[in-house]
Amino acid sequence: MTPALTIPQAELTWRFSRSSGPGGQGVNTTDSRVELSWDVTGSAVLTATQRARLTERLGPRLVDGVLTVAASEHREQLRNRAAASRRLVSLVAEGIAPPAKGRRATRPTRGSQERRLAAKKQRGQTKQLRGGPRSTRRDDG
Repeated sequence: MTPALTIPQAELTWRFSRSSGPGGQGVNTTDSRVELSWDVTGSAVLTATQRARLTERLGPRLVDGVLTVAASEHREQLRNRAAASRRLVSLVAEGIAPPAKGRRATRPTRGSQERRLAAKKQRGQTKQLRGGPRSTRRDDG
């Protein structure tokens, strides 16, 4: 998974079922849809911090502490297995990543304020030129 975390195969549960969608005659006979489940709350490889982050960030996706991903976009079970594994890896890696540093508030520089006001003035002049001849325009509001 990541250098810091490797999920053992014994903790993963695979389920296979028939997939919907294209596949011709084989779609009715092969179990190409894949569901990969991993018990986050019962896992022995997670630290307390990682477990807390995962349960907080993936809360709505967890059912009784179990994270499940499904893949059925390919016609072959092997490719769906790989897709489900990739999906689980990215979810877990995203979930255990440390929180991003907060933004330190800064004020806009004088130069950036002047450039912004100059651009606004320029846009206003451009729009004023689109008005057509002055004699046909009404300026009394």
